[in-house]
Amino acid sequence: MIRVVITGVCGRMGQCITRCIAQQADMELVGAIQYPLHPQIGSDAGVVAGIGAIGVAITGKLHDVLQNADVVIEFSKPNATLGYLQQVVNMDKAIVIGTTGFTQDQFATVKALASQIRCVMAPNMSLGVNVAIQALELIAKTLGDDYNIEVIEAHHNHKTDSPSGTAFRLAETVATTLGRDLDEVGVYSRHGIVGERPKQQIGIHAMRGGDIAGDHTVLFATEGEQLSVVHRAHSPEAFAKGAIRAARWVVDAPKGLHDVSEVLFQKHH
Repeated sequence: MIRVVITGVCGRMGQCITRCIAQQADMELVGAIQYPLHPQIGSDAGVVAGIGAIGVAITGKLHDVLQNADVVIEFSKPNATLGYLQQVVNMDKAIVIGTTGFTQDQFATVKALASQIRCVMAPNMSLGVNVAIQALELIAKTLGDDYNIEVIEAHHNHKTDSPSGTAFRLAETVATTLGRDLDEVGVYSRHGIVGERPKQQIGIHAMRGGDIAGDHTVLFATEGEQLSVVHRAHSPEAFAKGAIRAARWVVDAPKGLHDVSEVLFQKHH
């Protein structure tokens, strides 16, 4: 039995992962973490997730439940992630990180810490998005520099980081494949008299509204035609299922920081 702790357990993703773990024959939820002053501290995680009592109380202290866990599934905020990750390193456990919105310095710290343990990290855990990433490499390589590239994403009105981590990943995939530096060619929305579009530019645009789980489009446009790669998530369940697959995989993985593509396409393991 794989013993799982969820952080950010009261959030949209945390609740969805709680419901999904309850359906797994080989997994058991042994810890449910939320920031210490959250009003649901002390509540049953199953009740909060809408599936009824499961006997796991929500707590603000990861350390108290980590000893009895095999893996942590981490969907929270960047500052919290760094604290949780340090505790996981201290106790030599495994972790799956789906948090996005890290600064460059925070991301460097995450990579340094994660390299010491078994860790899977990705801005998007869904199978569909990771297939799209592989497809984009082929498309960008084939179309080359003759096509203008734009990345458009849409999410629910509670999402705090913008553009999404997935949009960054899609843009980086295309930029790297074409030998471009996204820091130099990336432009985030446009306003005013911006002049003619530079050929190498990659546009990245974010929309926020309602309960959109996650829409991502990568547009390749040239004279006479356009090609779009579109991924549409209809609920957080797509990401939760990927996170659970990653948790199952990472407990026996080699130490180090792994990409979710290794999990989904069973590379090196």
